[in-house]
Amino acid sequence: MKRAALLLILALAAPAAAQAPTAPPKIELQYSQFTLPNGLHVILHEDHSVPMVTVNMWYHVGSARELPKRTGFAHLFEHLMFMGSGHVKPGEFDEWLEAAGGDNNGSTENDRTNYWINVPANSLELALFLESDRMGYLLDSMTPKTVDLQRDVVKNERRQSVENQPYGEAQVVLGEMLYPEGHPYHWPVIGYMDDLSAASYDDVVAFFKKYYAASNASLVVAGDLDSATSRKMVEKYFSDVKAAPAPGPITIPGVALTSVQKRTIADRVQLPKLFLAWLTPRHFEPGDATLDVVADILAGGKNSRLFKRLVYDMQIAQDVSAFQSSQALSSSFQIVATPRPGHTVAELQNVIDEEIQKLQREAPTAHELERSVNQIESSFYNRMERVGGFGGKADQLNAYYTNTGDPDWFNEDLARYRALSVGDISAAAAQFLPPDKRVELTVEPEKVGAK
Repeated sequence: MKRAALLLILALAAPAAAQAPTAPPKIELQYSQFTLPNGLHVILHEDHSVPMVTVNMWYHVGSARELPKRTGFAHLFEHLMFMGSGHVKPGEFDEWLEAAGGDNNGSTENDRTNYWINVPANSLELALFLESDRMGYLLDSMTPKTVDLQRDVVKNERRQSVENQPYGEAQVVLGEMLYPEGHPYHWPVIGYMDDLSAASYDDVVAFFKKYYAASNASLVVAGDLDSATSRKMVEKYFSDVKAAPAPGPITIPGVALTSVQKRTIADRVQLPKLFLAWLTPRHFEPGDATLDVVADILAGGKNSRLFKRLVYDMQIAQDVSAFQSSQALSSSFQIVATPRPGHTVAELQNVIDEEIQKLQREAPTAHELERSVNQIESSFYNRMERVGGFGGKADQLNAYYTNTGDPDWFNEDLARYRALSVGDISAAAAQFLPPDKRVELTVEPEKVGAK
């Protein structure tokens, strides 16, 4: 059993003291950090539990940095970054990593693009070389043909995840309803088809030069490594990446819903689906963590209020979920529910509204709050069991640095949840989930014969 999980279990199992309750165990995560002359910020963390290392790169650019009519660039680069660079021919990136026993991947969101490489500890130098080469020399090998090829791949991915995915259009429409035209969250991360088709090679090159600079990135190297040796390796491979100014911060006007926005769309599905959405506080702002607990109490698992009532007791819903989608510029709270055959979204919406209003009037029980916080803590520690990949320690170090400026924000993050009271939950539900200021989207089955 790993140390972090063991500490948590011991803390929960310990008998209550006769005096004041003991404080929860503090997370002690050793790391070092430095910044290269070209602006790349580097964080090193040693974890010798297994002989593996991870190289985790965050570029502080996502779809929010795009412009109207020029969407999809951030996600397009997630593909282009694997297609070879100045000293790595197309295909060799994956070929060399697989030969070394490693794996890699990347992802794009509104606010960031990340790439990670997991390799055995003795192949760290290979991983650093590959990551640095595509940062410094991607344009040396990128051609209009390469861009066109990956453009087609992304367009096909959009067809699979949006046009040909059941309910796939719903998240695109929700973004358009929540945020006005011109807002960085109005368009989908994957972009619009017309914009992807219209993007020129020069447009793509300009996007890379502006946002894929060392000064607009942060690198975490973690695992079975020696920090001093690893620092020399990082300096060896990344110091020759040319310096470029970091882009300025995004400045946008505040956004708010002033009424109920309703819309119904048709899709090739068997059952209708209801989407309710509210605009909520940004990531790490007051209310953000509280709404995670609100979501869990309403629809987090089979013992939650909405799941128990809609799925078990009344048996009018196939499923129901709720979540706080935390982001840097603005967040959204969503409730999604599918009625069972013979029932309607109107029935589900009435029950959902009743349960929201009940939570707004009456604080949840101490047991409900404790259960939710325990589940959040458990998920938190489970992620810390892994060093690499999505959500592992390296990814969290990078996320905390990007969002707060402090890589070691683990304790502060957990403290947001541990400090909550039952009154905080009902107050957040009342403040942030008003019935008269939200988006109501219904997806209906497409009528037979409709195009």
